[in-house]
Amino acid sequence: MLKLGILGLGEGRSTMSAAIQSPKWELKMVCDRSEDLCRKRADEFKMYDYTTNYQDMLDDREIDAIAIYTPDHLHAEHVKQALLHGKHVICTKPFIDDLSTANELIELAEKVGKKVFIGQSSRFFEPAKRQRKDFEAQLIGDLITIESHYHADHRWFLEKPWALESSFKWLYGGLSHPVDFIRWYMPDIEEVMGYGMISSNAKTAGLKNEDTMHFIFRATDGRIARVSGAYTGPTQPAQRDSGMTVILRGTEGASQADYHELRYAITDKTGEEKIVCWGDSTIKYYFRFEGQSHHAGEYQNYLEYFADSIEQDFTAYPDLKEGIGTVALLQAMDQSLQTGKPVKIADILNGIGPLTP
Repeated sequence: MLKLGILGLGEGRSTMSAAIQSPKWELKMVCDRSEDLCRKRADEFKMYDYTTNYQDMLDDREIDAIAIYTPDHLHAEHVKQALLHGKHVICTKPFIDDLSTANELIELAEKVGKKVFIGQSSRFFEPAKRQRKDFEAQLIGDLITIESHYHADHRWFLEKPWALESSFKWLYGGLSHPVDFIRWYMPDIEEVMGYGMISSNAKTAGLKNEDTMHFIFRATDGRIARVSGAYTGPTQPAQRDSGMTVILRGTEGASQADYHELRYAITDKTGEEKIVCWGDSTIKYYFRFEGQSHHAGEYQNYLEYFADSIEQDFTAYPDLKEGIGTVALLQAMDQSLQTGKPVKIADILNGIGPLTP
């Protein structure tokens, strides 16, 4: 059984639940700069080995891997320190906010022989897992195009002072989920074009960056995809709409994975239509806390996948390089919003030079 440390106990709450319930991990230590939050999580999970000093976790030789859920601008340094102390790393998305650190992290991971996995949790949700399995079985033929969105009534975010700071962008905090779905199926995106706006609800609250966005992607082979995000207004009832959806359209069929509703539909190459809805036991596995604020089941799925990759020595995806590629795409999207023009991903990556093999 591998031993895990968790840094950052906001989002890290789900990972605590995941590790405690997983047969493949032992939760060895947790860390947050807020001692009050450490105590709160300790009482919640009856796990009292906590610290407010990251160095304590780094120095614990029994810990095999550290899972990092700190603010984006701290990821690069926290990942670097974990690698320097001989730990495997799980880092929440988006991976890093400054691509100038990309090559250093690639070279360091290679030098110390440790794995870095990016916690794009949505890939590990039941409908997405089923859709990917059917896609790899070629039940819809060759992929033509992808459509994905993340639409949510997150007006409650506007009550949080940090959400109104200029550093907060829904592009990175929310839209990175459907963007990851696009990259999962269409990894070689070369250009993106998008438009965005700050809705009237968001303007009234004082939001500084776009909360409503639509993008078109073009891959090197000419295929296109689209993604949209809208975060500060009501959504349609779940029977009509899903908070997050991925639609694959192929040469012989099509499939749709609806995230929060745990619903999946496919018209396969035989023309047969199938709809799968998961029941209460699966819902309780994924959503373990109040409402749908944390998705601990996804985290347990990816923790166990990462454990297998360590013990069986295979690459767990998204890996470090794929995480960097997603950040480059998000930065290109951000630049397109500001300029109103198409942006090539290569122009973003050119600023850091070729990624180390």
